[in-house]
Amino acid sequence: MSKSITCNIERQPLYEFVENAYLNYSMYVIMDRALPFIGDGLKPVQRRIIYAMSELGFIHSSKYKKSARTVGDVLGKYHPHSDNACYEAMVLMSQSFSYRYPLIDGQGNWGALDAPKSFAAMRYTESRLSRYADVLLAELKYETVSWKPNFDGTLIEPKTLPARLPNILLNGTAGIAVGMTTDIPLHNIREVANALIVLLENPQADLNTLMNFIPGPDYPTSAEIISSKEDIQNFYQTGKGSIRLRSLWQVDNGNVIITALPHQVSSSKVLEQITAQMRAKKLLMIKELRDESDNKNPIRLVIIPKSNQVDCEQLMLYLFATTDLEKSYRVNLNMIGLDNRPAVKGLVEILNEWLLFRKETVRNRLHHNLAKVLNRLHILEGLLKVYIKINEVIRIILYEEDLKEILMTHFSLSKIQVNYILDLKLRNLATLEKYKLYAEKDELEIERDQIKNILNSEYYLNTLIKKEIENDAQIFGDDRRSPIKEYIKTRSIHKYDTITSSKPITIVISTMGRIRSIKGHDIDPVNLNYNTGDSFLSAAKGYANQTVVFFDNIGRSYSLNPINLLSISSYGELLTNKFILPTGVMIKYVLMANEEQKYLLASDAGYGFICNFNNLITKNKSGKELIKLSNNSKLLSPLKVNDKDQDLLLSITKAGRMLIFPVRDLPQLSKGKGNKIINIPVDKSSHRDDLLKWLIFLKSQSSIIIYFSKRKIKLNEKDLQKYYAKRGFYGHLLPGRLRSIEHIEVISSSN
Repeated sequence: MSKSITCNIERQPLYEFVENAYLNYSMYVIMDRALPFIGDGLKPVQRRIIYAMSELGFIHSSKYKKSARTVGDVLGKYHPHSDNACYEAMVLMSQSFSYRYPLIDGQGNWGALDAPKSFAAMRYTESRLSRYADVLLAELKYETVSWKPNFDGTLIEPKTLPARLPNILLNGTAGIAVGMTTDIPLHNIREVANALIVLLENPQADLNTLMNFIPGPDYPTSAEIISSKEDIQNFYQTGKGSIRLRSLWQVDNGNVIITALPHQVSSSKVLEQITAQMRAKKLLMIKELRDESDNKNPIRLVIIPKSNQVDCEQLMLYLFATTDLEKSYRVNLNMIGLDNRPAVKGLVEILNEWLLFRKETVRNRLHHNLAKVLNRLHILEGLLKVYIKINEVIRIILYEEDLKEILMTHFSLSKIQVNYILDLKLRNLATLEKYKLYAEKDELEIERDQIKNILNSEYYLNTLIKKEIENDAQIFGDDRRSPIKEYIKTRSIHKYDTITSSKPITIVISTMGRIRSIKGHDIDPVNLNYNTGDSFLSAAKGYANQTVVFFDNIGRSYSLNPINLLSISSYGELLTNKFILPTGVMIKYVLMANEEQKYLLASDAGYGFICNFNNLITKNKSGKELIKLSNNSKLLSPLKVNDKDQDLLLSITKAGRMLIFPVRDLPQLSKGKGNKIINIPVDKSSHRDDLLKWLIFLKSQSSIIIYFSKRKIKLNEKDLQKYYAKRGFYGHLLPGRLRSIEHIEVISSSN
């Protein structure tokens, strides 16, 4: 006969079980893994490492001990997780380039600034607590914090450490939880201490007041903080934002020397980024790159330009925008508050809340000390009672059986007093000295009154905390390492984008297709040195933050960033190294201007249009077709359009026909063939006997002088009236049917 077995099975919908399990996991990760507590600024694993090392006696004055001993103790007693994760947290707290005030003093290979992850295994390194760790541990023995059971309930561990300084700001932290992150920057002890003192003296102090003492974060490296005061104030106000750091550099004998990198940026990564751009021919102005870092100079990167024509400041601005030489860091002041809930807090809220934590810690310490003092006073009172009849006490101890009851009854002693007396050796009891007992009693009564005064007065409590903060700041504080300098923010730069620089430059191209960039505008491009058989073709004057545009002889445009036009050769570089030109095609013109500048583009077939300079820019190395040329027509030199001073367009053909019409009659296009400027007849075989030769802008009340064959002819405003007609008309012949015009001079009415 079978027996039925009843099982207590709990039934639950799967979605409900999964939801609860995920929520429990999320809260565990948030509360017990990823986010720091505002009181001591530590995550649980960090707190357990610090506490375990203190329990093992690995304090700053002890000998170094194997790191594996610490990791094993932490995992076995308090933190049953990965040994690698525990050791990495330990390594991070020992790195002076990662922590502003390291909590662990390491011996051996604990990683390097260039390679933070290059630390040796825990079996090879040794460690002990740093002196700064005393800030977190010194008051632990005074019953200042709450305790909780460890993971298996066999031991207890502190819920938090009684920090004497706001380590949450001093060493910062970063972490990723479920649905939230934290990124708290590092700060300077002296600055934070001064701000705390101001808050103790004036609890109503606002953010502007505190920022007079805490102007911004302070990182272990000496890289510059270039965020604006408004940006820093914003994340101090809201708890969220970003901050930018820029490398320090200088010029030495024409070479760029980088001496400091942003926080947690390795020189090897920066070198890799620059080298990659050099291989991609984006940094042709760099000849060589060296890493001269050593023990004396932890960071020394040397960039050697190709020539002294390279603008080092312009080069560095480009590198700041394209490499980690300038880096942005997210700020998210997310932490677990005193209410045991995660929240994003502003600077004022963090400091005020930490002061509440500190006041509670100090009160607990004072209560602990007061209890010890009162207990000792109680003992002294009992000793003074028995001192008068010490012989009687000794007799009772020697001959009576129920000692405690007799002593308590005979001398009116408490159980605590009797136990203390009985624990004394008879020799010590017999040698009690009355004046010493009274002296100790007087001292303890003074100490008792002082402690009570502090506990009963907010002013005295604040004064005590203020003195302790000042003392710790004097012991552990140092000068600011990260200078704060506000610069113009550099933006992300693409290969063809410009960089923030307004230095004048001149771009010159030659008949054999060579290009060079020369500093300044006081340049005579015609009389520059050229290769044998080469000569000047075209030039453009502009600034280093403007794109350079080129036109070939078939109406295509090309563009380059001026930073890519610096060459070690004094004759320049071949344009064929910059662009993919069709066979037989040559670059004819070069332009530089602001993106909104307008240009007139026209062909000798008599067609043209107006377009903005930004329409000429292209990212394609093969260029883009901008003006459509037909029937073997040629592109004329582009003309800059000035809307204010140029009302009319004067056109003259090779045969001497002239037509003048308003500039506004021309269309504004982004590309195309354009509209007819002047009528150029074409026969049945598409042959043109005439060509458009001259295009000139003039004001409505202007005169012109035409130079030809060592002669000249002047046409004043009235003379020009006969040439006015609609756009696209045939025009009128000039006097004498001029066919060899050498130069045309425009004389405005103001002259």
